[in-house]
Amino acid sequence: MRKFKGQNKSRIVGMALLLVFQLGFSQSKPLSKKQSLTQFVDPYIGSGGHGHVFVGANVPLGAVQLGPVNIFEGWDWCSGYNYQSNTIVGFTHQHLSGTGIGDLNDILVLPVTGKVPLTKITKENMNGYGSFFSHEKEVVKPGYYSVVLDKYNIKAELSTTKRVGFHKYTFPTNNDAHVLVDLADGVGWDKPMKTFVKKINETTIVGYRLSEGWAKDQRVYFAMTFSQPISKMELYDAVTPKAGTELEGVRVKAVIDFASLKNKEVLVKVGISPVSYDNALDNLKAEAPHWDFNKVVQQADAHWNKELSKVKISADLNTKKVFYTAMYHTLFAPSIFNDANGDYLGTDKKVYTKQNFTNYTTFSLWDTYRALHPLYTIMQPEKINDIIQSFLAIYKQQGRLPVWHLMGNETDCMNGNHSIAVIVDAYLKGFRDYDVNLAYEAIKTTAMQTRAGMDYVQKLQYIPADSQLESVANALEYAIDDWGVAQMAKALNKQADYEYFSKRAQLYKAYFDPETGFMRGKLANGEWRTPFNPLASSHRKDDYVEGNAWQYTWLVPHDPYGLIDLFGGEAPFLKKFDQLFELPEVLEGEEVSPDITGLIGQYAQGNEPSHHIPYLYAYVGQPWKTAKIVREVFDKFYTTKPDGICGNEDVGQMSAWYIMSSMGFYSVNPSNGIYVMGSPLVQSATIQNPKGKAFTMNAINNSATNIYIQKAEWNGKPYTKSYLTHEMIAKGGELKLFMGSQPSATFGVAKADRPL
Repeated sequence: MRKFKGQNKSRIVGMALLLVFQLGFSQSKPLSKKQSLTQFVDPYIGSGGHGHVFVGANVPLGAVQLGPVNIFEGWDWCSGYNYQSNTIVGFTHQHLSGTGIGDLNDILVLPVTGKVPLTKITKENMNGYGSFFSHEKEVVKPGYYSVVLDKYNIKAELSTTKRVGFHKYTFPTNNDAHVLVDLADGVGWDKPMKTFVKKINETTIVGYRLSEGWAKDQRVYFAMTFSQPISKMELYDAVTPKAGTELEGVRVKAVIDFASLKNKEVLVKVGISPVSYDNALDNLKAEAPHWDFNKVVQQADAHWNKELSKVKISADLNTKKVFYTAMYHTLFAPSIFNDANGDYLGTDKKVYTKQNFTNYTTFSLWDTYRALHPLYTIMQPEKINDIIQSFLAIYKQQGRLPVWHLMGNETDCMNGNHSIAVIVDAYLKGFRDYDVNLAYEAIKTTAMQTRAGMDYVQKLQYIPADSQLESVANALEYAIDDWGVAQMAKALNKQADYEYFSKRAQLYKAYFDPETGFMRGKLANGEWRTPFNPLASSHRKDDYVEGNAWQYTWLVPHDPYGLIDLFGGEAPFLKKFDQLFELPEVLEGEEVSPDITGLIGQYAQGNEPSHHIPYLYAYVGQPWKTAKIVREVFDKFYTTKPDGICGNEDVGQMSAWYIMSSMGFYSVNPSNGIYVMGSPLVQSATIQNPKGKAFTMNAINNSATNIYIQKAEWNGKPYTKSYLTHEMIAKGGELKLFMGSQPSATFGVAKADRPL
């Protein structure tokens, strides 16, 4: 690099700073309504029913998710908020979105007038802290949340940067203003273990919350600064008052008082860190050194628009709302888990300083390996290498790749080793800005564990159903990952490993009962587990997980042709497969998992193991049946209503399915770079390549009745395949799909045109 001296260097630095300032200023300007894509995002979608989505303010993949917390009323409040509620107990800085377990909701802040209670309201007793509210006085947009707290007549407004939550509270008067900080309560499964608050000057407090929940050892540090001087701070351990300006305990609370407000407003900035409150202070300085709340709102909106603009669609208004809300939901996680200076807390609870990659957490891999991570290789390619580096850091710290990682903790939730599939997919698509040899070591080492039945798999044996529960679910998921290990081994010329893991990938066949035509649990003596009811689904108490034999029999996305052969060919496969969508949805007298939702027959759109299933019709030359099913899914299960997601959002997977499927394709095998065509819902979609090239899909004569692909063209030439390759999308070009009201007799029918 050329070095500059004296005035020349100063002049260049000055010009560079001016340019940066100008760029930053221009990006923070609000876009016109015509330019804005955030206008199509409705954060309420999925906040009702079983969607469990986060509602509040955040930026894409931000460490902070700042939003309201309702009175906790059970499973459908896993995110802390459900649309049917009318209560708010406070605003917290970290949430999960779409999960089936509740955790986080850390660092609760609530503006209060009058006497400040030290216990929160409940459904039975409304005398504590917290308030009723109405949706009529609530506004939710990407990067912004506001609500009027009826009990106090306070307007609360929230926005964020990546690591800072920014609050604006407008009180009814210039006096009688308090802010409660409660470090005691999370939501659902979470409980505090140690909490701490310290006042460091007249406007700033710092502290931490160490808790135990789904994340067994969660640590969050904070620095909180106020726009007004603190006139008084009272500290409590639970409800017991404590003297002084700092306090450590299990359930620490602080009541902050202000003598007189300017313009009836208090602004609060809260920086968070997984490492220390000193780093949280630094995050505040790095990301929000000013007190311009509107600027933060504009910057958050610009950040969201930048991400949403990576794909432009032509569609009716409702479809645009569902589509861009789905994109919004896919960008909540994985979430940033490091500080502005690169520091982060490892799984081994050591601090890793000044790292040169963005470290991420919140990896719901049993869900997201199926479509969200493949979608990221298309729309978020610049983030892929950092995600893989995050995986490899976890591997070095805990000795295996993540299963379901949360805030520096391995939860071991759900089945499989699906970080393997994500790494293999990235590697085969050319993402290699990481230690490839370490990556292969990590996937092989992880695949050679002995936990959860893998000791049997290593010996090329089936997992006996009488040795553990969930044997079929475990085995089928392992086979998908083992296929991935084999492919990476092959690419790296590791022939022995390729042959060994290829055999493991075929172990799914050991669970197929040709007499009944189902994947079943097999006992150690070689007999099938009885009694057997393929419609029964006992939640995590049998051979399956959140599903039944009808749903799990098709969980072979890495080898659909092998599955077809198990049935004895295409005709018997089709006979059985058609029945899946024709069976009764309600099973009288059966215990059904609450995750089995969004039913068409026994096909369950609301749960992830089903997501690839409609696309299997392409492998037997009947892609029109895929079109019919996916259009029915669009119509029934993705709406603009608060319950517009038919099952748990699961950290973006439900939305990723919609995004890809509505553009006309889906990743059946999550690691082979093949996208099987279905039926596009949008009229056109253009995905912008970071290198300036674009992939465009145009659906000609597309409508609610013209749902079947008649023929296709790629860059103006006839294209007969019923699938796309990742290379086609990444390099850019135009795909034209000519739609009609009747199935085509030729498109995708010939064996040479079926998916690889």
